[in-house]
Amino acid sequence: MESFGQVLLYLIIALVVIVGIVAVIRAVRIVPQSVALVVERLGRYSKTLDPGLHVLVPFVDRVRAGVDLREQVVSFPPQPVITSDNLVVEIDTVIYFQVTDAKSAVYEIANYITAIEQLTVTTLRNVIGSMDLEQTLTSRDQINGQLRGVLDEATGRWGIRVNRVELKSIDPPPSVQGSMEQQMRAERDRRAAILTAEGVKQSAILTAEGQKQSEILKAEGDAQAQILRAEGESRAILQVFEAIHRGDADPKLLAYQYLQTLPQIANGTSNTTWVIPTEFTAALGNIASGFGGGAGPAVPPPPPGEGPTGPRGPIDSVLDEPLLPDPAEALAEAQRQAEAATADATSAGTRSGDPFDTESERGQRPGGSTPPPPVPPAPPAG
Repeated sequence: MESFGQVLLYLIIALVVIVGIVAVIRAVRIVPQSVALVVERLGRYSKTLDPGLHVLVPFVDRVRAGVDLREQVVSFPPQPVITSDNLVVEIDTVIYFQVTDAKSAVYEIANYITAIEQLTVTTLRNVIGSMDLEQTLTSRDQINGQLRGVLDEATGRWGIRVNRVELKSIDPPPSVQGSMEQQMRAERDRRAAILTAEGVKQSAILTAEGQKQSEILKAEGDAQAQILRAEGESRAILQVFEAIHRGDADPKLLAYQYLQTLPQIANGTSNTTWVIPTEFTAALGNIASGFGGGAGPAVPPPPPGEGPTGPRGPIDSVLDEPLLPDPAEALAEAQRQAEAATADATSAGTRSGDPFDTESERGQRPGGSTPPPPVPPAPPAG
């Protein structure tokens, strides 16, 4: 009997010890950082335990829920939304929120995650329903701002603050995506064509400007060359004219020079007919009279400081200036003058000569008569 009483005593003591240990465990609570514990006493809200060591009344106080106070990120699955132009788009959303009041988050809403998700879907449909597809694709910031404003106002009484709302993707129907790609491709092609046309235009303008400047410079060069050439020819003509007058050339010398020029007129591979000009007989007469001793009186040379016709005039001052400094240019200019004189003599002889001087053409003269013999010029007065 005594042994039974001892065993019962030991059981009671052990039970008391176990209850004491459990009471101590339930009474002492260590709350980690960024976590809040909602405590109820006899079924009613008692207090919210902050991070640290806390002691509760055993079997009276009870922890209702633990709330994470850190900012949380929740991504919702794609939701079909109809735009104002009757197109169905799939929109993914991401919500960034934070619990600011653990008591309200526990007692004001049963499941705040589900509540935030449903509120986001309904608000998104209201916002997107007033926009067309183009506005939806280009107004992400506006949509995010409207969603954040509505969610933050609705979740404020739940002890939750919505920090950000982001649209991850907006997926239009595949047919609309193809049309949009074609539109963007056409727009890029149009811009490329415009840029190409602008480049061609600028190239043409620059080319025209270059050609214009080139033509202007070339024309100025030609004008300067012609002015210098004319100036050189005028100086050469003045020099020849003054030299002839200073040398007092008589008719014999001029006739001799004329005869020296005639072979040059007839020289050439294409000359098949040589027409004797009418001045030829006069030149022969001057030569004959000169060699026959019928020369006129000698003309004394002009005194120093005077020309053949009197005192030095303006032409002498022109001739005193340097003419063509380059001998090669002077020689080229003399050759051009000789060719010009030969051409003038040929044209003059062709116009003034008898076109019926050959044996084959004498019969073609009107009336079949022969040309009258040339009349020799009268000898110069002695």
